[in-house]
Amino acid sequence: MKTKKSMLKRLRGSWRRTLPLLALVVVISVSGCGVEQKEEGGNGNGGQSAGNESAVESDNSGKDYRIGMVTDVGGVNDKSFNQSAWEALQRLNKSTSASTKFLESKGEADLEPNLNDFIREGYDLTWGIGYLFSDALAKVAKDNPDAKLAVVDTIVDAPNVTSVTFAEHEGSFLTGVVAGLMTKSDGVGFVGGMEIPVIKRFEAGFVAGVKAVKPDLKVDVVYSGAFDKPDLGKSIAATMYNKGVDIIFHASGGTGNGVFNEAIDRRKAGKEVWVIGVDKDQSLEFGDEVTLTSMMKGVEVAVYKVSKDLIDGKWTGGQVLELGLKDDAVGLPDTSTKNVPQDVLTKVEEFKQKLISGEIKVPTQ
Repeated sequence: MKTKKSMLKRLRGSWRRTLPLLALVVVISVSGCGVEQKEEGGNGNGGQSAGNESAVESDNSGKDYRIGMVTDVGGVNDKSFNQSAWEALQRLNKSTSASTKFLESKGEADLEPNLNDFIREGYDLTWGIGYLFSDALAKVAKDNPDAKLAVVDTIVDAPNVTSVTFAEHEGSFLTGVVAGLMTKSDGVGFVGGMEIPVIKRFEAGFVAGVKAVKPDLKVDVVYSGAFDKPDLGKSIAATMYNKGVDIIFHASGGTGNGVFNEAIDRRKAGKEVWVIGVDKDQSLEFGDEVTLTSMMKGVEVAVYKVSKDLIDGKWTGGQVLELGLKDDAVGLPDTSTKNVPQDVLTKVEEFKQKLISGEIKVPTQ
């Protein structure tokens, strides 16, 4: 009996020593899987990506960097402006292993606190996406001179901020040419979000493009006052289509999703109506049946470039990047050939060259 008891003691002792080692082996095995981890912030207002997808080769140049992004009120899934910026940071994460995260702003009061959240956490670069950040980002930059920040669609004059702006009026002029040449009802509409300078540039360029090919055609212009109200966008579009408009260009973020939804409903009822998308190639989201073309804006390219410059040691605060047709930063997507006839695209190219050369000056308001 004595021998059996001593053997049991030795076995118990052996297991006590072995279990921690087994646990360590399990942890190492799981950690070595390289599984992409995604976390959702508290109430769904934030998201984070870390690690790499196995199908993407990463150079690990950004593994020690954290880059944050704050959306405007349209939210990260607006299928437009904010989504383009987030897709840029997701691509950066996959190609460099940089840690990237977004915070959504439900209202303008959230802009400054969300920016400060990233700064308090010591992020290497913090983005504010959209014109609405003009005041909030300027204040945060002044209060935190050592923080690196970047902003899209507005200029913040501070040594620790990189500002990115686009010649929306130039790209919108080309969509106006398409609309003016392709409307069958002589009814063309523009749906804007908030009536702010950047959206007024969209409107001014579009109207100028329409009138360049049809001087007497009047564009129906309505501002929704919001970037996050698809139901309102649907209602505005319904009113326009009922009045005889057959092509609507929207520059209204998530509100524009409602414009597309109304067009889809009308198409199902046998009505030939179109929407011109904005910021991204929105035919990829809403389909070729309703998307005539889109005014592409290189938000994804710009956000990726500035963020990658930081990782590569090339980031420069206080600079303003102004991107337009000559930079291929605005314009129509290749998918335009599906619905826009070649003779119209040829005319668009003629106008494009005149804009680049300066022969035609596009108004901004």
